Amino acid sequence: MADVVELTYYPVKGCAGTSAGEVMLTPAGLAYDRAFMVVGEDGVGRTQRRDPRLALVRPSVGDGGARLTLRGPGVEALELRTDTVSARRKVEMFGNIHQGVDQGDAVAGWLSDVLRAPSRLVRVPPEHERVTDGRTPGTSAYADSCALHVLSRASLDLLNRKLAGRGLPPLPMNRFRPNIVIDGWEDPHTEDRAHHIRIGDTELGYAKLAIRCAVTMVEQGTGAKAGPEPLRTLAGYRRAAEGGVAFGTKYAVLRTGTLAVGDTVTVTSWGESEV
Repeated sequence: MADVVELTYYPVKGCAGTSAGEVMLTPAGLAYDRAFMVVGEDGVGRTQRRDPRLALVRPSVGDGGARLTLRGPGVEALELRTDTVSARRKVEMFGNIHQGVDQGDAVAGWLSDVLRAPSRLVRVPPEHERVTDGRTPGTSAYADSCALHVLSRASLDLLNRKLAGRGLPPLPMNRFRPNIVIDGWEDPHTEDRAHHIRIGDTELGYAKLAIRCAVTMVEQGTGAKAGPEPLRTLAGYRRAAEGGVAFGTKYAVLRTGTLAVGDTVTVTSWGESEV
């Protein structure tokens, strides 16, 4: 029997996550996940790859998404009302152009101080229509790709055993920033082969493996780069057929509904692993 043991959404792309006991699953993933994004003055989205201090920003959403509060080290919390009606502006993610609604000068100044670089905050507009790739197409807000990132405790346990064998300390789950953590699968990386999943009244379809990047080398509690782990160890046993290092799986949403910690995870269709 496998169950959901953690649910986390990330209101601002690249910033700290918000744990939830229960959350709505929308076509674009967990409600409010990556609904906002920090961009530079050129409109290019910031990520922890180049701006690890994003991890120090702790967002929270209130009033059904109408209010966003940001907290960070050494600064007063900032609360703003979400703007979805102002003029749209072009923003860029990995070379792809999307639209965003700028959230104003006050939050831009706050973020610029915390990140130590000129920054602005945009929100995904209501008319946002993005088609994500993978075996099962779907949509998402400002996530790197697909709506959901799923990881099992068994997969992390295996990695930590390999790290221990090299005399290295274990890594916490938050290094990998999953949306859904599953426990109860005996075999590591079962999520690679689970191609259709039912959780409660929701259904997920396998899209692709999660190819990992330098964000996994950022300590989420301090915003400091700690590399070269875990990429060095993962490279020894998790090379994906398509290239890169895989850890975790991306899914599209097939049926929306409510997800809760403790929900049973049922795999209704299996496939072959691409590692």
